[in-house]
Amino acid sequence: MITQGFILIDEDGVALNNSGTISVAGTGNRVQTKKVTKHGQDYVYVSGQAWRYWWRDTLQKHFAWKLSPLIKQEKQNVIFTEANPVDFADDDIFGYMRANKEPELDKDGIEKKNNKGVVKTKDASVTRISPLKNSVLISTGSTKVAKNFASASRQNDVPVLYGKEEYSAIMKGMFSIDLEQVGTFSNYNKSGFKNITKQVGELLAKTDGVQKIQDPFVKDKNKQPENLIRLSKQIREKRVVDTICALKFISGGAMQTSNMGDVTPKFIVLATTTTGNHPFSHIVKSDPINNTQTILNIEGLKEVLNDYKDQFKGIIFIGKRSGFLDEYNSELKQLEAEFSNVKVLTINQAIDQYCEQVKTQIP
Repeated sequence: MITQGFILIDEDGVALNNSGTISVAGTGNRVQTKKVTKHGQDYVYVSGQAWRYWWRDTLQKHFAWKLSPLIKQEKQNVIFTEANPVDFADDDIFGYMRANKEPELDKDGIEKKNNKGVVKTKDASVTRISPLKNSVLISTGSTKVAKNFASASRQNDVPVLYGKEEYSAIMKGMFSIDLEQVGTFSNYNKSGFKNITKQVGELLAKTDGVQKIQDPFVKDKNKQPENLIRLSKQIREKRVVDTICALKFISGGAMQTSNMGDVTPKFIVLATTTTGNHPFSHIVKSDPINNTQTILNIEGLKEVLNDYKDQFKGIIFIGKRSGFLDEYNSELKQLEAEFSNVKVLTINQAIDQYCEQVKTQIP
């Protein structure tokens, strides 16, 4: 079971995610915003990493998540988190990779050494694929970026000029949460499947409510199902609900001092499916004549609801903020009459009611 989410944010005069500076005659440096080209036209975007940073930061500030500390190894020039999904919910939801070595032990638990007396080591790296996956946030249509002058000065100073790029756009993004994977860990001695260190394994053994379940797909050399280790449903439920509810409060973006933007959703679709492919990727498009104009593809949404009706589980919640794309109000309400599993609400109502539903869908 997978939570599938689609959002639109509405921005005016922002610079949410920048790609560095370039030298420009007359201004010294200009900060560039991130953009990509499609069909010869520019689309502004926020990287998936930046969106995840805002998300994690919101979970820390509004839901009291204790974030996993970052550990840097200067010699190898690498950085990783604690890789402890028991104590740190963000390690569970956002995933991790930690390269590590540990001593080789003989049958008596004594460290093995080579002929020079150096302790032998073996690979003890752990990897966890993130249950939360997300796209970039990208403008729904081509965007004309404004290149503006700014200055750093006081009354009697010689001003220092610099440039920055700003834009207005409706931006779309997708995410999914693997409900089977949250709070569930494998410990197979196989690359990509070893989720937990020895220390975390010992911690799990002491944690209340932890259970072992059979992996439905992976078998051992004797053709028997491997075991997965799963946290209590109470813990897994809270982590999923917190992650989705954080969208009501999410904030972030570059240049917020003078280009503050609201990055909470103004339109959202939340549904649970039995498949991993995201069904809502094309329910918004740009006007074929005016590529800067955003169109809510109602016919495309109906097509998805019909084509994937056997994969949807429970109600599909659609939320919209009043004042945003109001020209589609009647068509969205008509969806409720046409599809018994569709509910159209405000943004926060859609998030809250979906969270109540997803509690019943977490295994």
